[in-house]
Amino acid sequence: MDKETLRKIEHAIGYEFADKKILEKAFTHSSAVDNRIQSNERLEFLGDAILAEVICRVLFEKFPSYLEGDLTKIKSMLVSRRTCARITKQLALQNFLTVGKGMAASRALTGSLAAGLFEAIIAAIYFDGGPQQAQKFIVDNYAELIEQADAKQSQGNFKSLLQQHAQQQYNVTPNYELLDEKGPDHNKCFEIEAVVAEHRFPSAWGTNKKEAEQKAAFNALIELGVIEEFAEHSI
Repeated sequence: MDKETLRKIEHAIGYEFADKKILEKAFTHSSAVDNRIQSNERLEFLGDAILAEVICRVLFEKFPSYLEGDLTKIKSMLVSRRTCARITKQLALQNFLTVGKGMAASRALTGSLAAGLFEAIIAAIYFDGGPQQAQKFIVDNYAELIEQADAKQSQGNFKSLLQQHAQQQYNVTPNYELLDEKGPDHNKCFEIEAVVAEHRFPSAWGTNKKEAEQKAAFNALIELGVIEEFAEHSI
């Protein structure tokens, strides 16, 4: 990778590397090297953890009144591979990824490979400039998404989203079955599961039936792989 290419990458990232070798490694896919240890896979592994930690801390501080469930919903949207890939594409960084022959035209360049590249960049910045620089890179690129993220606004959409998906894909309407209830009459908790086309999804507890149904729908959406698509339109 020549100096001009590295300069363009640094300009897009908004960070200048002292160690150009780690930057180059972050942009090297395993298909382009004989030994995978020379690729960005290890950086991708670490970057994924750093991203999750930074996003969790930012959300914890930004939404002091949100409970664990609300924070988890937002976090799952923000750190999804779809969102990581979107940011990579916005920065046009996938164009600089070094891949093996036959991979240049792969659709994965705008999907899984783009997501992995974003995580590898985070780790590269972490090693080169320290945790504060890595955090700055994450927050700068997530600022608008974090501002738009609102668990309370998205809460309550899960049942309608599951219904839309079930009708489009299976021509059926989801059912919600009560599995259990506990507690005295004035303070009951309910366990409910969503059923789509005879497929039963992980159940959820709620302090009322409506809350339990929303949580059960959310569980179904995750298992169906729909929640990332929902996240793209929600944030």
